[in-house]
Amino acid sequence: MKEMQSAPALRRWSRQEYERMITKGLIHSGDRVELIDGEIWTMAAHGSAHFAAIYAAQKALEAVFGSGYQVRVQGPIALDDWSEPEPDVAVVAGSFRDYVKDHPGRALLVVEVADSTLSTDRNRKGSLYARGGVQDYWIVNLSKRILEIYREPVEDPRSRYYGWKYRLVQRCGPEEYVSPLAMPKARIKVGDLLP
Repeated sequence: MKEMQSAPALRRWSRQEYERMITKGLIHSGDRVELIDGEIWTMAAHGSAHFAAIYAAQKALEAVFGSGYQVRVQGPIALDDWSEPEPDVAVVAGSFRDYVKDHPGRALLVVEVADSTLSTDRNRKGSLYARGGVQDYWIVNLSKRILEIYREPVEDPRSRYYGWKYRLVQRCGPEEYVSPLAMPKARIKVGDLLP
């Protein structure tokens, strides 16, 4: 009788298991990885323009949000039991002291800076952030020198990745002004987010 072989399966990691790997030293802070829907992803290296755009976004958002909010640079967000992405920039309520024991579970705004990662940031991460309830997701598109704004997350069974997408997509050029949903009276010039 011929032996039946099954196809190898992907082993998903929970956030708890991922955190234990970090605590036990199996994953180091310099490893530049993040947990995306149970998979441990290696993050792309930063070019100088990418790093400059992260800094620009951080400074612009700190000026708008002020005290009572934290602008986190590549800090983990505990989206759900299977995902702990580290967006380039995220705005969360409170101060760093509020997150000593656990990472924030919600972000008021998530910003990814994209050059070589544009497709991943639009599709996979976009679907992940929509599923995680992120209401305001921005992509600083370095190649086109625009800001892409994603809002109104909705379930979409046709989504190629995590069953969610953003209903509203807006693209803004360097001379336009934008306002975060959490600070609707604030105005940020898109050019201030670009290196």
